[in-house]
Amino acid sequence: MRNLIGKFIAFTFCASFLLGCSGPQLSQYANEKPILDLSEYFSGTIDAYGIFTDRSGSVVKRFTVLIQANWKLVDGKKVGTLDESFDYSDGTKQKRVWTITEVSPGKYIGRADDVVGEANGTSAGNALNWSYTLALPVDGTVYNVQFDDWMYLVSPKVMLNKADMSKFGIHLGEVTLSFYKR
Repeated sequence: MRNLIGKFIAFTFCASFLLGCSGPQLSQYANEKPILDLSEYFSGTIDAYGIFTDRSGSVVKRFTVLIQANWKLVDGKKVGTLDESFDYSDGTKQKRVWTITEVSPGKYIGRADDVVGEANGTSAGNALNWSYTLALPVDGTVYNVQFDDWMYLVSPKVMLNKADMSKFGIHLGEVTLSFYKR
């Protein structure tokens, strides 16, 4: 009996620990304001400032992004183009052009040349969660890295973004961004 109680306590502890490790749920932001409307926020010129930190939390790279964004109706759906120009602290530059389609209210699909397949996004309240695989070049080799990307609208002009990067479920690092809409 004593062994059974010990196993029960160990199981309960492990289950609680694992549940505590699960990420935020989008529904917890449903009542947060201001409401994030991607086509409203990502319209015009947006500046972004970011860092990439490795799994130990050390800043590996800093960068800025200039985003030119616009939306149009295509077959009754909102379709946005986000033209992103990256400038990295090591002097390198990168370009990424997203095509984002609102497939239903609060549900999005995104595509870009370095995104493997599609990015899937869902919004509620002031938050948006994207899930996608990015083909990430590192020292001449391209790695397919999974992103769990969270955006939080703080004010009509400011949005914060935190993205966890992993490969085979192993945490590689984080990308942190602040967006400012001009």
